[in-house]
Amino acid sequence: MHTSPIHALGRRVAGRAPGTAGRAVALVCCAGLAAGCTGSTAPTGQDTAAATRAAAPMAADDLENRYKKVIKEVLPSVVQIQASGDLGSGVVFDGNGHIVTNAHVVGSEKTFQVTTANKEEPLRASLVYSYPEQDLAVIRLDKVPAGLKPAVLGNSEKVEVGQIVLAMGSPLGLSSSVTQGIVSATGRTVSEGESDGGTGATIANMVQTSAAINPGNSGGALVDLDGRVIGIPTLAAADPHLGSAAAGIGFAIPASMVRTVAEQIVRQGKVVDSGRAALGITARTVVDTSYQPAGAAVVTVRKGDAADRAGLRPGDIITKVGDRPVTSLTSLAEALAAERPGERTSVTYQRNGVSKTVEVTLGEQ
Repeated sequence: MHTSPIHALGRRVAGRAPGTAGRAVALVCCAGLAAGCTGSTAPTGQDTAAATRAAAPMAADDLENRYKKVIKEVLPSVVQIQASGDLGSGVVFDGNGHIVTNAHVVGSEKTFQVTTANKEEPLRASLVYSYPEQDLAVIRLDKVPAGLKPAVLGNSEKVEVGQIVLAMGSPLGLSSSVTQGIVSATGRTVSEGESDGGTGATIANMVQTSAAINPGNSGGALVDLDGRVIGIPTLAAADPHLGSAAAGIGFAIPASMVRTVAEQIVRQGKVVDSGRAALGITARTVVDTSYQPAGAAVVTVRKGDAADRAGLRPGDIITKVGDRPVTSLTSLAEALAAERPGERTSVTYQRNGVSKTVEVTLGEQ
């Protein structure tokens, strides 16, 4: 369970990206100075310190050149998307003009203006399909320009905490912007709010990053230093005390999920295999006598689906899925996000004040 609000990033706010090369130089130089400050007066020690100082600028140059190489390779695959008055970002998925972005970027729009990194005049694009449950969507350029370059999607399973990443997109409406950071965590399950422009989706296995991600970055690219897109920046945490974005806490939908959803949309025009577990119910949050969230009350049960087969009925109050407590509709969604369709799990619920537990074979959303 997370304690900070999470905001979708399709709209503009003021922000400034930190310089990447200067940060790399400072880190490498500090390491070089520490290695040279041994206090030794022997000739061999002096030679070692001199060699370290000479190597430090070279190492900084190597990292800076690698940044430049990745940016040059990947930035042409990142576009700016304008839907009505809102701006977001997108990633070129294939050479046929398909672009993957966030569902909250496209909203309810059907047509868009797309600006590529190497073309000033916007191009017209149309919606192929939006999948709010995973906050992903695919649009397609009406006319594919020469030289359109698809991005290379990486393997999310190989993403490691601590690896350097670059976030590319259009924060503040500033197209082709790049920030840098690291992978702070993997496997996060995060729920979007709807009041701040999100879809209300609960998304599992998200990549957390310290790279600066601001409104307008949504739908862009989180890239490793091999030039592979490892995620689609989507959310930022907000500081509940300040009421503003919490610096250095952003989330990206993993590339493996992006590939799975986008390929289905491109090939079949919709998502036919979501990979998301479901009970086959609609529900609402209920509160206890202290007005605190106390569970998810079943409102309707789809006939023949998982909950129906397990004997759940409208009015039952779900309090646990597996070993995960359920106190609200959001926590129910988060518990299900950790499961897979076809898996068996226990569901604890209250009926007429009596607690019961049943085994459920999960369905698909």
